[in-house]
Amino acid sequence: MSKLQISILILVGSVFIASVSQILLKKSADRTYSSWLREYLNPLVIGGYALLFGSTILTMIALREVPLSWSPVIESAGYIFVSVLGYFFLKERFSRRKLLGFAVILLGIFIFSLGS
Repeated sequence: MSKLQISILILVGSVFIASVSQILLKKSADRTYSSWLREYLNPLVIGGYALLFGSTILTMIALREVPLSWSPVIESAGYIFVSVLGYFFLKERFSRRKLLGFAVILLGIFIFSLGS
């Protein structure tokens, strides 16, 4: 496996980790807390921000090899990751608009990959 392929996998992993962090933060936001301190100092918030920080570090490492023009295309997969995770962990439903959005995102990634 080449350095570029490994870096692409790291970038995709980073996008997935960022998506997980968004789900954790959303789960925390849906709860009610007894004080403002507990609202911000709880495992979901701390874990969510820790994952987001780790994701940022992984993205910086990956972008040493991955061309910068590829980043927005790979990052767009985050919309799909968040929606799928939201379906399983937040019990959100897929609407026709959301499924159409998935199709447009996947088509864009496919078209971009043809030109690379």
